[in-house]
Amino acid sequence: MKRAIVVIVVLAIGVAAVWYSTRAEAESTMEYRFVEVTRGNLESVVASTGSIGAVKTVQVGTQVSGIINQIYVDFNDPVRKGQIIARIDTTLLASSVRDAQANLRRAEAQFVFNKSEYDRIAELYEKQFTTEVALNQARFNLDNAQAGLETARIQLERQQRNLGYATIYSPINGVVVERNVDEGQTVAASLSAPQLFLIANDLSKLEILVNVDEADIGLIEQGQMARFTVQAYSDDIFRGVVRQVRLQSTVESNVVTYTVVVDVDNSDGRLLPGMTATVDFLVDRAEDVLMVPNAALRFRPTESMTAVLQQRFQALREQRQAAGDTTRAANGRNGGSAPSGGGFPGGAAPSGGGFPAGGGGFPGGAGSGGRNSNSAMLWYVDENNELQIARVRTGITDGSSTEITGRGLSDGMKIIAGVTEVVADGGFQNPFSSNDNAGGNRFSRGGGF
Repeated sequence: MKRAIVVIVVLAIGVAAVWYSTRAEAESTMEYRFVEVTRGNLESVVASTGSIGAVKTVQVGTQVSGIINQIYVDFNDPVRKGQIIARIDTTLLASSVRDAQANLRRAEAQFVFNKSEYDRIAELYEKQFTTEVALNQARFNLDNAQAGLETARIQLERQQRNLGYATIYSPINGVVVERNVDEGQTVAASLSAPQLFLIANDLSKLEILVNVDEADIGLIEQGQMARFTVQAYSDDIFRGVVRQVRLQSTVESNVVTYTVVVDVDNSDGRLLPGMTATVDFLVDRAEDVLMVPNAALRFRPTESMTAVLQQRFQALREQRQAAGDTTRAANGRNGGSAPSGGGFPGGAAPSGGGFPAGGGGFPGGAGSGGRNSNSAMLWYVDENNELQIARVRTGITDGSSTEITGRGLSDGMKIIAGVTEVVADGGFQNPFSSNDNAGGNRFSRGGGF
């Protein structure tokens, strides 16, 4: 009986050992997701949206009230400066002109009468047949008649001008983009002139008013190149040039933006006023450089990956230390010195960098680039299927890929961007959960993420 119990215990211990060994092997199993280092051109841009419009538009109104009698132009009609585009009924205006003409004739007759009366009294005053009071009264009547004559002339001129305002002319050469009235409609000119037409000066040259965030406005300057797309021609890329960066800011929901004016050539007439443009301002450009998808820069290693690399580096340090001690003992008093290199064979960390000398850890979490936003760590598997890291400097980014420079980098090199670590129960740990390898998505204009 006791022998049976012993056998059962031994079997249980064996099963537990096998299970534990299997679990350890499972925990050490990792499946990597790789991205490739590629060579090509890279552009850093500031992206925003804006509205396309004509460079110059004129609102055509009326200074007189009345009924729209005739309209000579419609939407999209080209017009010339001085061309008649509408007429307002002139019945009341013509009556006002005739009334002003009658008032002028009355004022002229009154002036002639007062002039002759003054001459007569002046002659009598010289002969001392009348008093000075009578002379002064005659002079006053003459001056009053002269002022009335001037008023009548001005009134006639005003009424004639109002009659002329009944004919609406185009103030510029351009195209009618809006018509807000119809024949028979009554317009009333009171404090502000009603808008009858909107005329664009030249649709072969347009502008885009782009709202740029205050964080990016310092990267925009006059003469800078810009490219944009519109929904109507989503496969086509249009280009423009920054003409003006306006100083006046706009605040909406505590967000400060500035207006940037971009000149656009529209010789083919495909772009229309009012279209929404998605604009990219070219900030920097790098040609024929190595680049890596930003997912590789955001990657953060698991604890087991960090432990494996730390153990290997520690062993190399101890080996190098032992080699140094041996060399110093052999040199004795011959003035020899220990080889330099910071603890790694050849004076450098294996395969492109590793940990900083004496640091023994990853700066800034091994992927954020530490305090220097222009440096980062890339993880990869070498030809011996061993995990390695490479310290790189980052350059410009287009938001999806970033320029990188460093030792040991080559076109086609596979970089770890994600890892699936198998757990003991046969499941797996998603490296892109909140506690795993995926870093934040925050965009850093310095190149690192």
